[in-house]
Amino acid sequence: MFESLSDKLDSAFKNLKGQGRITELNIASTVKDIRRALVDADVNYKIAKDFTDSIKEKATGEKVINSISPGQLMVKIVKDELAELMGGTETELDLSGNPAIILIAGLQGSGKTTFSGKLANYLKTKKGFSPLLVAADIYRPAAIEQLKVLAAQINIDVYSEPENKDVVQIAENAIKEARTRNKNVVIIDTAGRLAIDEGMMTEVADIKAAVNPQEILFVVDAMTGQDAVNTAKSFNERLDFSGVVLTKLDGDTRGGAALSIKYTVQKPIKFISNGEKLDMLDVFYPDRMAQRILGMGDITTLVEKAQEQFDDEQTRKLEKKIRKNQFDFEDFKQQLEQIKKMGNIKDLLGMIPGVGKAVKDIDISDDSFKGVKAIINSMTPFERANPDSIDASRRKRIAEGSGKDLSEIHAFLKQFEQMKQMMKMAQKMPMGGRFNMGKR
Repeated sequence: MFESLSDKLDSAFKNLKGQGRITELNIASTVKDIRRALVDADVNYKIAKDFTDSIKEKATGEKVINSISPGQLMVKIVKDELAELMGGTETELDLSGNPAIILIAGLQGSGKTTFSGKLANYLKTKKGFSPLLVAADIYRPAAIEQLKVLAAQINIDVYSEPENKDVVQIAENAIKEARTRNKNVVIIDTAGRLAIDEGMMTEVADIKAAVNPQEILFVVDAMTGQDAVNTAKSFNERLDFSGVVLTKLDGDTRGGAALSIKYTVQKPIKFISNGEKLDMLDVFYPDRMAQRILGMGDITTLVEKAQEQFDDEQTRKLEKKIRKNQFDFEDFKQQLEQIKKMGNIKDLLGMIPGVGKAVKDIDISDDSFKGVKAIINSMTPFERANPDSIDASRRKRIAEGSGKDLSEIHAFLKQFEQMKQMMKMAQKMPMGGRFNMGKR
């Protein structure tokens, strides 16, 4: 995500390394490089200029405190301005209706239907709502079936009228059905086109007028850059939508849409959507995204993802075993499974400050743990519970069973022992070596 932009901004800050004071001369040079990096990322030149003018104004004349380098001060100024450019703070959904009605709009291919499924899953699993999905795309072949397939994966009902060509009536009937079945959120997936046209705009506007939704979310493909921003502007002028959803941020995107949309339409980005899995939807936090763009990581999101997977009782049991030096291969296997549920491995590593840059050129597959699991699965239950029991003959049998070289078994067992020692040492640190993982 934003690798090219991150690299260019990092290069821009190098001009300030080792200098004791920010001067107008080195500010001008750095600001110029930042502006060029933003334009290369497909940010409109006027937006890039306004952004860098603001940075220049805040940085000019500031003296550097003894403990802070000019580079660090400049990075902080840029981080704050990036966050402000993208909206400042996160924006909650308005779910006040009975039922709350959410209208989904956007061009064909932007990911509206997949997002509708993800949003339903998010509202059900994270917020405790009972959603009803509405198939109001009556033009695209198999659109209704696609929504039903997605909904079946997350056990959510879909309302559809395949023979009815009146989308306003479909939406109105769906809301009546939701009230009858005690559904408290209605998500209406509307039709898109390959390009903006009057028919599409009129149809979505008519649905809006008829059902008076609490939210109108405009879904846009982040990979389309400035085209995404221009499309958002056209939709907003007609629909006055309440928020933006950026999809495909895990693709080859330069970042222009994420950095420009809020400035252009003055509507917040509410969600970012990556991949096809229905649990891959994140609330958009401008400050956290600014940190990630600048290579600072995103520990807050990483901890939140961990909280979703690790319950307090499980954590306490694990800590007890670590303290007693009883952490075994079965425990290790369970931890790997939990980590995989948190999301893409490379994305997770990128949330750790300093690690993102180190792994950006390394191909880290979500299947990276398969070899380790194969080794553990080739052990007997006794061996998994008693790592010290694995002698030479057992190692040979495990190698044959997992299809690995004996040297790989030796290396894995050595790494496991080193990890156990590190975990034991961490437990002796103040606060037991733990992050504060309590719910906020």
